[in-house]
Amino acid sequence: MSTGERAADAAAEDDGARRGRPAWRDREHPTFAALTGFYAGLLYVALVPGGFIALMTVLFGADRAEELVPFVLVTLVVPIALVVNQRTRRFGKYFWLGMVLSAVVVIGVAAAVLWFMVERQS
Repeated sequence: MSTGERAADAAAEDDGARRGRPAWRDREHPTFAALTGFYAGLLYVALVPGGFIALMTVLFGADRAEELVPFVLVTLVVPIALVVNQRTRRFGKYFWLGMVLSAVVVIGVAAAVLWFMVERQS
């Protein structure tokens, strides 16, 4: 690390401290995009479909909302756009990872509970 880079880092830390934010937030911290992307994907899987269904039920009633359920797939445009854009690609990859792992865990737990209930019933 050169003297100029050290001075720039120190200036960034001082600037961040003056604004009341940690210095790493102003730079490209290697874990920031990964953690925020993963948890954003997890929340996206949990909240977006439920919120969409709730909103459609309030606006159009339960019967019409059931017909509109497939349109929740339109919301996948956001994660796709995050991966396509070069600037947000790393965040988008972890966003997808959070989405996929959340779905795998939910399906796995549901399958295990269903299997346990069927075995217990017999």
